[in-house]
Amino acid sequence: MQIELDLFLRFGVALAIGFMIGLQREFAHGLEGREITAGERTFSLLSLGGCLAAMLSEQLDSPLILVAFIAVVGAFTAIGYFSDAWRSERRGITTEVAIMISLMIGALCYYENLTLAAALGIATTVILSIKLETDRFVRALNRQEVFAALQLAVITAIVLPLLPNQGIADPPFDVLNPFTAWLMVVFISAINFISYIFVRVVGARQGIGISGLLGGMVSSTALTLSFSERSKREPELARPFAEGIIAAWTVMFVRVLIAVAVINANLLKEVWLPIALAGAAGLGYAAFLYFQQHSAGSGEIKLRHPIDLWSAIRFGLLFVVILLVSRTAQLYWGDAGIYISSLVSGLADVDAITLSMSELSRSGALALRTAGQAVVLAAMANTLAKGAIVLLGGSKELRRALLPGVGLILAVGVAAAFIF
Repeated sequence: MQIELDLFLRFGVALAIGFMIGLQREFAHGLEGREITAGERTFSLLSLGGCLAAMLSEQLDSPLILVAFIAVVGAFTAIGYFSDAWRSERRGITTEVAIMISLMIGALCYYENLTLAAALGIATTVILSIKLETDRFVRALNRQEVFAALQLAVITAIVLPLLPNQGIADPPFDVLNPFTAWLMVVFISAINFISYIFVRVVGARQGIGISGLLGGMVSSTALTLSFSERSKREPELARPFAEGIIAAWTVMFVRVLIAVAVINANLLKEVWLPIALAGAAGLGYAAFLYFQQHSAGSGEIKLRHPIDLWSAIRFGLLFVVILLVSRTAQLYWGDAGIYISSLVSGLADVDAITLSMSELSRSGALALRTAGQAVVLAAMANTLAKGAIVLLGGSKELRRALLPGVGLILAVGVAAAFIF
């Protein structure tokens, strides 16, 4: 009985997926008084046929049955396509491709890949349904944007996997990891490209703010590097860039609280107030920038190119230099002071020192109060390092807009760490 229910489920899923794809085709073309190659009934039968052909192939131990069924359907589909093309000069093969996909999804259902089959069915239906949107998007693209997307794909999918993921020498040069260094270049380029897309969709100022929030979830340092570099090319966007950077830093404070809570909930009692106050100060300053720029009004913003690879490489090298200096200082000073170690480590990366302090305090090797202050100092040092990036690499307009916020965050965070 259980076997029969399982078999009915597989055929039922195949039927539902075929019907869903066919319904989309019927809605897209059939309601306009035109004849279509296949509608909801045909697609349902094709999906069921694929599932049935797969079952017969397994029971008769002959994969040729499924192959033959696919070949026969493919032949009939090709004949129908050429007939329609001859009569109406039709050129697209979208429905014909959907027919073959629906058939093979039906076979997947029989082989119990129901989750994958459902995902493919939904993806197929969505792709078929967004024709107008994708056509409009493609028409809006220019050669420069297509080249930028290809450039990002090459540095991510081809160059990055080829690089060794280890230090190149003994300490302090063990932090010089080619994979990590290039990953920073990828982050910066990706943030530039994504923010460019957001700007195209929702406007310059709103798009940059959204990019700041998303970039802070991945790497607030990378986003600071990216926006600082872009501020020199697009000085008219200095305040939106400052808003996006502050937003990314605020997300960084949230990440610190989450990391501490996961490893050592007791330590959270020590760090939540100063970290939350520092984050609130950043959020308040971001709101100030937001309302200030909107009250001042804005003209039309001319977009520059989405990716400047050489600038991304240059700022990636700057990140590596900061990492090397921090590692060297840590080796020479050793563990003589937890606070000094936290300050030095936080200059490059706040996550590592946060996890270390959380684990040390959890095991009892370090007092909660000391560990909490060390985490806060590391977060403040990281903020200071990113402020230095803006000071060294940003435009004067960005520095003027952002540095008061840096001072506010540092003052609130340090004071809260040692007073409360």
